[in-house]
Amino acid sequence: MAVEFRGRFVTDKRNRWIINVILILAVVAFVGFSLIPLIDAAFRGNQTQTAASPSPTQSASATPKKEELEAQAKGYELVLQREPENSTALRGLLEARLGLGDVKGAIVPLEKLAKLNPNETEYAILLAQAKQQTKDPEGAAQTYRDILKTKPGDRNALQGLTNLLLQQNRPEAAVGLLQDTLKTAPQANKIQPNSVDVVSVQVILGQVYASQKRFDEAIAVFDEATKGNKQDFRPVLGKALILKEQGKTDAAKPLFASAAELAPAQYKDEINKLASAPSPGATPAVVPSPTPSAAPVVPSP
Repeated sequence: MAVEFRGRFVTDKRNRWIINVILILAVVAFVGFSLIPLIDAAFRGNQTQTAASPSPTQSASATPKKEELEAQAKGYELVLQREPENSTALRGLLEARLGLGDVKGAIVPLEKLAKLNPNETEYAILLAQAKQQTKDPEGAAQTYRDILKTKPGDRNALQGLTNLLLQQNRPEAAVGLLQDTLKTAPQANKIQPNSVDVVSVQVILGQVYASQKRFDEAIAVFDEATKGNKQDFRPVLGKALILKEQGKTDAAKPLFASAAELAPAQYKDEINKLASAPSPGATPAVVPSPTPSAAPVVPSP
């Protein structure tokens, strides 16, 4: 089940950007934790729109939108020439460039927004995703690490950096990152209570182990996570999926049932589908991702 993030533009009543990022259990046929960047989703959406052969009516309606976005981008650029730190103009420019599928062009306004809003790590997360999308993994990794220097328990930064390390075939680096986070969590939570969600970090670590087929270690981590929070469905589901992968369907069934009972309503159907799907030995299982109750939101200025 891949974690999938969807981006859309809406207007906030207080004219503020609020980016809600939900961490959910993500296991794609036991390949591990996968992050589909918000900016990638916006970019792919634009590609899909332009790749299809439009009818004359579609062409007429699509062209003004592109021209309108280009005009908006130019307008915001003019404002920023006079006021380079104008947050409203930066957000508007970012929105226009994403609407045009210009992920590379979104990096500069994101860098400025991240600098202007150091306590709102969502901007830096989006910046890292944009860098990763534009083939700058080193820049993406450094952006994630910069977040973790001040907020070592930031789940989205941990998630993004872990995914990046796995993509680079560096699973031991991913394991080390998460183990170090767990080791320092007690001290971090003493300084700032609840700054590190231990169970969430354990879930990510379990998924990394599963991606390397280190199933015993994955199950041990999921068991430990369940002890930490018996009401969290994610480690229960993770263990159930691993047992099913190993062909231990009878042992997995009660865990699937428990995970479905514990899970929020929007995930119950997906869990039941996973429980009833053919075992991986029969056909490759690609698990669809649930729609988060609150997707990342990029409001208009």
